[in-house]
Amino acid sequence: MKSNSYFPTVGIIGAGQMARMMIEAAHRLNINVRILAKSSDDCAALIANDLVIADFESYSDLNNFTQDLDVITFDNFEYSIEALNKLSQQNIIIRPDVKTITKIQNVDILKDLLHSAGINFINEKVNTTREISVQIARSPHGQTVVYPIVQITKIDNILDEVISPAPNLSDIIASQLQHDCLKVSEIFNIVGVFSVNFSDIGNDKFVINQIKLGPTNEGHWTIDGSTTSQFENHLRAVLDLPLGSPKLLSSATVMVNVLGGQYIDMYKPFLHCMAHDPALRIHLYGKEIKQGRKVGHVNICGDNVEDLLIRAHHAADYLTGKITE
Repeated sequence: MKSNSYFPTVGIIGAGQMARMMIEAAHRLNINVRILAKSSDDCAALIANDLVIADFESYSDLNNFTQDLDVITFDNFEYSIEALNKLSQQNIIIRPDVKTITKIQNVDILKDLLHSAGINFINEKVNTTREISVQIARSPHGQTVVYPIVQITKIDNILDEVISPAPNLSDIIASQLQHDCLKVSEIFNIVGVFSVNFSDIGNDKFVINQIKLGPTNEGHWTIDGSTTSQFENHLRAVLDLPLGSPKLLSSATVMVNVLGGQYIDMYKPFLHCMAHDPALRIHLYGKEIKQGRKVGHVNICGDNVEDLLIRAHHAADYLTGKITE
């Protein structure tokens, strides 16, 4: 699989918000991207220069899509494992690979492998004081970078806010959790960006509650808050390029999700938020506005976490119509 140009071409299966932000990162690297979408209205399809509309479950469609690509990766995981296995047998490079995906998606295998490595994993309800998340990028030859641990808050099981770095977490505990994440990357031979979410069960004890492959909502803060975003590092990793620094650009970054609300046209509230607080970084995904649908996020960086939270939530609430001033 050789690219026709000097710079490589990455194929992304799926055309949601993750693919959209990977396209934006690819432009800075001069990397070509081909998007496989279900519809030309998908949010990544709206900005794609190389777009294929096809059936994710069809081996024939996937096979046609892969022609002249250097590597395939994913926006989401709505596809046929059987079809991907066939592509792998043709020496088409898929990252993360099918074996990794299969192990991560099988809870019993996941739990057994983690416990064998001395890492606690739960998949049931536990009493937890908070949830934290770690984003990691790993290349095929084993170079790995770990982002600062973040604190995440969910409402109705939907991510609401992220604080980076996570407050009230000692350096010793943070280093231990990051070390566990590095072990996870090796156990499952993960290539690309992935996230590990932990439940804080008190007394400085944390247990893994979820492992997600690919860039995730928990890592959107990295676009404005770190030297190299999760999206750029995912592309670097799957292409086996040198990984970028995950270093923080400021003392703290807050991300708040924007859900669809009463405004069908968000342009006017978007302008208001930019004028009201020029330090905001507002990212909208080009999705059709529907009540409760994730349509964007707000990032803001600074020194005072409480102030950042107030400003980010004010912007998100104004964009959704919860407040009007």
